[in-house]
Amino acid sequence: MLGRGRTGSGKTLAFALPMVARLGTRLAGGSRRGGHPLGLVLAPTRELATQIEAVIAPLAAAYGLTTTTIFGGVSPNRQIAALKAGVDIVVACPGRLEDLMQQKQAHLDAIEITVLDEADHMADLGFLPGVTRIMAATPAEGQRMLFSATLDRGVDKLVNRFLHSPMLHEVDEENSPVVDMTHHVFGVADLTAKNELVRALASGTGRRILFMRTKHQAKKLARSLTESGIPAADLQGNLSQANRERNLAAFGAGEIRVLVATDVAARGVHVDDIELVVHVDPPTEHKAYLHRSGRTARAGSAGDVVTVVLPVQEGDLGQLLRKAGIKVPTQRVTATSDAVTALVGEVAAYVKPAPQAPKQQGGGGGRSTGANAQRKRALRSSQPGTGATPNGGGRSRRDRSGRPAAGAPQRSGAASTRSGSTTVWSSGGGAQRPAAPTGNPRRSGRRSGRPAGS
Repeated sequence: MLGRGRTGSGKTLAFALPMVARLGTRLAGGSRRGGHPLGLVLAPTRELATQIEAVIAPLAAAYGLTTTTIFGGVSPNRQIAALKAGVDIVVACPGRLEDLMQQKQAHLDAIEITVLDEADHMADLGFLPGVTRIMAATPAEGQRMLFSATLDRGVDKLVNRFLHSPMLHEVDEENSPVVDMTHHVFGVADLTAKNELVRALASGTGRRILFMRTKHQAKKLARSLTESGIPAADLQGNLSQANRERNLAAFGAGEIRVLVATDVAARGVHVDDIELVVHVDPPTEHKAYLHRSGRTARAGSAGDVVTVVLPVQEGDLGQLLRKAGIKVPTQRVTATSDAVTALVGEVAAYVKPAPQAPKQQGGGGGRSTGANAQRKRALRSSQPGTGATPNGGGRSRRDRSGRPAAGAPQRSGAASTRSGSTTVWSSGGGAQRPAAPTGNPRRSGRRSGRPAGS
């Protein structure tokens, strides 16, 4: 079955309820096999997998069914334990699930129902090979359901191979607009005006999500807003899973009111009462625009969507909006324009940022404490010529001429810092990097352009 409905319309319940009812009725009084779940939901992000499982779990519990999530970024031990105990429904991201399949911890031969949520995204080139292998491991006679707000012909490869006589159920057309969502396009003159406008849009009292194109820029903007008295957190792929969960929880609990995110938050992530979505960086394609925008105006609530556009971006944005079925004029604004202040509403009180812990200095002129200081004292007390190094490799610190390297640890005041696997010795005003012995594969790999250790 193929299912399409606009963002926030309840697609998760649309597949969760029948899955739980069917499996729960069939399993009544039955036994389970460890590592052989009966229901599988595939999702593209950890956040979405977590939220899907949170919807399914209480429904499953009413039937005596068990559920678990499987995704990367965390230890697999809990996931393996749940599989061995005989979990009934698994909500998974493809990468970690494939790992556990290869380790013979997860077996999909008993799967009766497979659901692909955000199916058009799961059919993208990056996901497609893994999703194909996973679906091929499920029984051919099982039920397969594909859901998305922007379900289109991009899923044809999966449909043609894995679905037999599929039925299409549409609550809305592919680009059906959300009635209670109001779109705005704010044109700014330059980057300075853009930064001022974004800060103004973030300053209201309600929850809002600001979308950026890159992880680095999301982190940078969140820090800048916090330093200016607007508490914000980032949600992007470079964060550990614990930090992603912590930031999303703080946003949902109202501890912060601004979330700066990449497209990792564009699909499926649900937080109540998000009143404003801001495309700080316009997305590259119309489906991303619709999914980002769909974080507001969910389940019948109203919300606003703002796209901030520089002059050079207006042509591309116009094409994107046409594909998305959005017709809205561009308004030339500044941070103090009436259209902006009306949208922001009441400005939240300034929040003094927490002081940052001072960074420890690792060079010869700084002082450090604890284990790092002990290590440095041990290095300074090393005897000349012994070849003692932080790696314990017994290598002699000599420059390419064969003479002892300037700044070796026997010199007064020398200290060491470490960057990755490279040791940098500093003494007074200069820094020397000790030469590695001939034939070191890690060193020679870097010089030749091959990956270290190749």
